[in-house]
Amino acid sequence: MTVPRTQLTTDILIVGDGTGGAAAAIQAARRGANVTLVTEQPWLGGMLTSAGVCAPDGHELECWQAGFWGAFLRELESRQPGGLDNAWVSFFTYNPRLGAEIFRDWAAALPTLNWIAGDRPRAVLREGDCVVGVDFDRHSIRATITIDATELGDLYALGDIPYRWGWELQDQFDEPSAPPVLNDDLRREAVQSLTWVAILRDYGQGKRAPQVKTDTASYTPSHFKGMWKQHGGMKFMDYGRLPGDRFMLNWPIAGNDYATDLDRLVGSEADRAACLAEAKAHTLHCVRYIQENLDSRYGLADDVFPQPDGTTGGLALYPYFRESRRLVGLRTVCESDILPVAGSAESRQTAPLPVWNDRAESIAIGNYPNDHHYANFTHPVQPKSIRWGGRNTGTPFAMPYRALVPEAIDGLLACDKNASVSHIANGATRLQPVVLGLGQAAGMAAAMCVDRGCQPRDLDVRSLQEALVSDPEAPAAVVPLFDRTPRSPDWGEVQLAYCDGPETYPASGYTGGELPNATVATVAAASQIRGKFERRGENDYMLKDAIGTRWRLVTLTPAIDRQLREIPTGDFAGRGYFNRGGGWIRLVAIG
Repeated sequence: MTVPRTQLTTDILIVGDGTGGAAAAIQAARRGANVTLVTEQPWLGGMLTSAGVCAPDGHELECWQAGFWGAFLRELESRQPGGLDNAWVSFFTYNPRLGAEIFRDWAAALPTLNWIAGDRPRAVLREGDCVVGVDFDRHSIRATITIDATELGDLYALGDIPYRWGWELQDQFDEPSAPPVLNDDLRREAVQSLTWVAILRDYGQGKRAPQVKTDTASYTPSHFKGMWKQHGGMKFMDYGRLPGDRFMLNWPIAGNDYATDLDRLVGSEADRAACLAEAKAHTLHCVRYIQENLDSRYGLADDVFPQPDGTTGGLALYPYFRESRRLVGLRTVCESDILPVAGSAESRQTAPLPVWNDRAESIAIGNYPNDHHYANFTHPVQPKSIRWGGRNTGTPFAMPYRALVPEAIDGLLACDKNASVSHIANGATRLQPVVLGLGQAAGMAAAMCVDRGCQPRDLDVRSLQEALVSDPEAPAAVVPLFDRTPRSPDWGEVQLAYCDGPETYPASGYTGGELPNATVATVAAASQIRGKFERRGENDYMLKDAIGTRWRLVTLTPAIDRQLREIPTGDFAGRGYFNRGGGWIRLVAIG
């Protein structure tokens, strides 16, 4: 017997579990819109929570910690005992359950946000070229604006909305890193690898963790041989170290990345299910290999993710998808949009702002290097990194509004990895902080469209930018700058000035303003640091402490980066945070 769907109407319908969807729903509801968010999973937060990627990449510098990304970090800092300095792959690692609690609390505080969990989209409702809602297993919901927040752009396929999947050739967007032709490797791996993340637990020296049970017939230990050869076992574990002797397993070198016939993800429902089952089994095999060949004390954590059988465990709710169906939008972000303007590394650090009608249309920022994961080959891409604060970091770029708007369909916005980007550019635009920014922009845009009675393609972008940078709870960056943070008194004024005059945007990313220091609270909570300072090379610093231990010195604070470039070798005093997993001190004050 078919159960009738519950009929609902809402201003804004957000469909999917993606990180961008949670941000879009919260932002739109904070703006006062009636919002319905429908997810399959019981957690909000997407990659940052449900998919277990709790060592996020990008936006690490304090000047980029704006919008929902900055708000999320501040909440983590206030709630997580022991802080966020634990691993060497990221400056911010945390228990995914805590991240899910933050998003849940944000959503629960909003009376106009209706969150429906455990429902799946089955059909997109259209009236001509306008999306007007979605049918789910249990609900039929009509909306003024619909936002696709699915991890794989599922609404595009359900609604016959043009999208791209896989590689574009060099002649399509004139991207220097795109292939001129497809070879067999590229055909076999149309998109980047996915990873079914696991959270491991150290059960204690001399103890044996619960052993992972896998299908022995399909277990191939040779797939994982050399997993920690490059780093050694302990440093391998410290890659994704979390508080409480937990570890994130999201490892690309003979690890749990999975890439076998990923075209099945956009095939039939049975094809997708088979692909995901294999990816989960691959991660379980990986954990078994660690137990048998590194140390049996490591096993799946038993207290992180809700499992289908009602228990909690260490396997993420679903995989970390690095790539999605990608919208055919009014504008497609290509490699040229994320690479620094040609010139010397010293003066040319930023990509050009995206311009439309003589104004910048940027609504979110990114800065990650262009990072591509493939299982059986390496695909070289143009470099986009600089030395800053004692380490390498990615060069900044801005995301355009029209990458969220379909080329020919109304009533719909993208807000996640499913935005209009090329396969090559996706390596830098797919990261969690970027997607949070896209979600915040999509939620704000949708609420403004409802208020003004207009379609997304007709929304005044300048008004959207002003709303984002002046948001009272999470002011967002729309232009990346090295010497401004939301705490700067002229934050909004400077951001909008470059939107109005993109030709004046400095290629260095520095405006000549006063470099921000860390907050007083951040400095006060840090440890006192003393020792001998050593300059090892360009933007490469070391400290030898009183007992002879050598620590790398790094910083995320603009004023400290400038000081480190100028101070002499010799006695040193400052304040910072020790990261024993990374072997460095994150400086927040000098002197």
